[in-house]
Amino acid sequence: MKSKVFFLFLLLIFCTTFACRNKEEKPTVSKTSKPIYSYEEKLKNEVTEIRRFLGKSPKYNSDVAFFLDMKVESGRNRFFVYDLKNNKLLDKGLVGHGSGSETGIYGELKFSNIKNSNCSSLGKYAIGSSYTGRFGKAYKLYGLDKSNSNAFDRNIVLHKYEDVPFEEQPYPICNSLGCPMVNEKFFNVLEKQIDTSKKKIILVMYY
Repeated sequence: MKSKVFFLFLLLIFCTTFACRNKEEKPTVSKTSKPIYSYEEKLKNEVTEIRRFLGKSPKYNSDVAFFLDMKVESGRNRFFVYDLKNNKLLDKGLVGHGSGSETGIYGELKFSNIKNSNCSSLGKYAIGSSYTGRFGKAYKLYGLDKSNSNAFDRNIVLHKYEDVPFEEQPYPICNSLGCPMVNEKFFNVLEKQIDTSKKKIILVMYY
């Protein structure tokens, strides 16, 4: 009788230990945690869309295009220079968005095509000629969609700004008045692409 009781006691200890061990080894998944956003899949879709557009619009450069993923936090690289001809990413950098696009909620932006809204506008842009303005050399932008049709009248341009960092940051970077605003060093990369292109390059801003 004593041996049976002792055996049952050992069995109880073993089962309890095994159950605790299994409980510890199971990973816990937080219901409140958000998945980390990855730009690659969205960029792939945007590249496919712009290829369709360029196939119908031969007046634009079909070899290279610029893509701005505004879903990516401003402290991370979200301005992509893409080689459409060889299907590869050439370069990437930081870009500031309009101060009017801030919602007060981290990671969420709003967009507008209205004058004096200081918002960024989503859509396709044709990059026009350069000029020398307040921030030095800059490029005029022409909105090609209803969502950004007022870009030229709003003085939305592609320009550089000394306070935009070159390296990625763990915090948001400075805002513009609605213009895509980049670091001076990264601007030089874009400048070479734009100035050597025989046709206008398309810039796409999406969210």
